[in-house]
Amino acid sequence: MSVAVVDLQTFDAQVVKKYSDVIGAKLGGKAISCSDEFFAEASNLLAPKAPIRDKTRYTYQGAWYDGWETRRHNPEPADWVVIKVGVDSARIIGCEVDTAFFNGNQAPHVSVEATFVADGAVPDASTKWTTIIEKTACGPSMRQFFVRKDGLTDEFYNYVRLNMYPDGGIARFRLYGTPIPVLPEALSTVIDLANVTHGGVAIACSDEHFGTIANLLLPGRGIDMSDGWETTRSRTPGYADWVIVRLGTKAVIDKVVVDTAFFRGNFPDRIKVEAIAAADDQTAINSTSWTTIVPEQKAKADFEHEFEISDSPVYTHVKLYSIPDGGIKRLRVFAHRV
Repeated sequence: MSVAVVDLQTFDAQVVKKYSDVIGAKLGGKAISCSDEFFAEASNLLAPKAPIRDKTRYTYQGAWYDGWETRRHNPEPADWVVIKVGVDSARIIGCEVDTAFFNGNQAPHVSVEATFVADGAVPDASTKWTTIIEKTACGPSMRQFFVRKDGLTDEFYNYVRLNMYPDGGIARFRLYGTPIPVLPEALSTVIDLANVTHGGVAIACSDEHFGTIANLLLPGRGIDMSDGWETTRSRTPGYADWVIVRLGTKAVIDKVVVDTAFFRGNFPDRIKVEAIAAADDQTAINSTSWTTIVPEQKAKADFEHEFEISDSPVYTHVKLYSIPDGGIKRLRVFAHRV
């Protein structure tokens, strides 16, 4: 196993648009223990918003940082933080380590380890860890992207450990992979297969200026419109924004829910939903053979639009339209597997 260091554009195309951040706080990821967090708490690593800096702000410990920072002169090889994955378990492909505003006090090197602990237990001193991102150099105040050259891990994990050698600061940590959900045994059970916890992934869109498409697939309805999908205002007649979602598995669709929660003056004028059975993501993205399952119709502000789907064939992807533009909080695709 070795790691490729890639740029933002490559990481976005090869990782972000194909996989999910399985440790994000919005998904339920949580820092459960760490070696040290004297200057700044390890939980900041998983915060959904971009890090900020206030040079005028000081705490009892010293300068305030929006990230995880440990004290100097660590006698051990590395400081570490253990994080509970936000899904049942996941296979891992790569990560982002952001040292924003840590300059001179950044982590010089990092590595990532993972483990699976069964029956609701937590890692302890006897836990065996597997290296999934080998020790790699970090620079000051920058976003850095690491991808496993041998692809997704063969094993799936529910805990990860981020190590920084020997100490220092990291602002944000994102870990991408494929959720391995625990699904009902009965195929006839209807579940939301667009939800990221069930393997749904938003793979392409026309625009995500104010809010990312990954937000559409999060659990719950959030607390404000910051964690929805919102596009720029269009000025072209006949324009429509869109997003394509790969379902967690191929399925027969029973109901679609389009939620505009918190979007009250910037919701779409109209919405439409299409679906397709495609061999892979690129085929779906390039296809002109989509089937309309929710015809174009007026949308409402701050409202859960529910649409029953009858006589559905098997689909793998859905395409949601925001016409001509606007914000949508969540997309739910309730279906039963085949």
